Amino acid sequence: MGNNSLFLHLLLALLLGHVKPDPDPLQDYCVADNKPKGSFFTNGKPCIDPNLASPSHFCTSVLSKPGNTKGNVFGFNVTLTNTVNLPGLNTLGLTLARVDLSENGIVPPHSHPRASEVTICLKGSILVGFVDTSNRLFSQKLLPGDSFVFPKALIHFLYNPDLNSPALALSGLSSQNPGLQLVALASFTSKPSIPDQILAKAFQITGQDVSRIRKNLGG
Repeated sequence: MGNNSLFLHLLLALLLGHVKPDPDPLQDYCVADNKPKGSFFTNGKPCIDPNLASPSHFCTSVLSKPGNTKGNVFGFNVTLTNTVNLPGLNTLGLTLARVDLSENGIVPPHSHPRASEVTICLKGSILVGFVDTSNRLFSQKLLPGDSFVFPKALIHFLYNPDLNSPALALSGLSSQNPGLQLVALASFTSKPSIPDQILAKAFQITGQDVSRIRKNLGG
C-alpha cells in the first residue's frame, strides 16, 4: 500500500470515528435548565445543579395524550418529547415520538438527517417503508406489537390504510435533535420558492401542476 493510499485510509478512519448522532455525555445526566440566565449558547441545553435533580425531571405524560390529526392535510400528528417536557432527556441522544394517524392518514415521505428511528405499532395497522440510496424500497405492514427500523437520513413513510379506524405508533430516534424534512413541503413550500421550472423539470410535471400542488400544500 502506497503512502498516499495509507494516508487516505487513516484520514477516512479518523473521520468515521467522529461521526456520531450526538456527543457522548460526560456525566450521568444533565437535566435541562430551561431558564438560563443571560446569553449562553451550547450544543443542547445547559444543566441545572445535579443536587437539584428529582425523579420528575425524568418522567413525562406528554405521550399519553392523543394528538389532533384533523387540522393536518395529511391526517397525522406527531407529539415529541423534548428538554422542556422531559428535562432529563438533555444530552442523552434520544427522542421519543407519539404518532397518531387518522383513517387513511399518512406521515408522507420524509427524513431525519441526524437520527435513525425505530417504530412500534400500538394500535391499528400501519404500512411503513424506506427507500435506500439505490432507490430500493423496503416496506412492511405492521400490526400491534410489530416494530420496524428506519436507517438514519433515509426517506421513509408511515401510512394507515384503514378507512374506518385510526392508528397509533410510538417511535424512538437516536438524537436529541433528529431534524425533519417532509419531501413534499421542502420541495413545494420553501421560502423563497424553488423556481417553477426547476420543480417541473425535476418531477416531470407542468407549471400548472406546480401551482396546484403548492396551493394544496399551503405554499
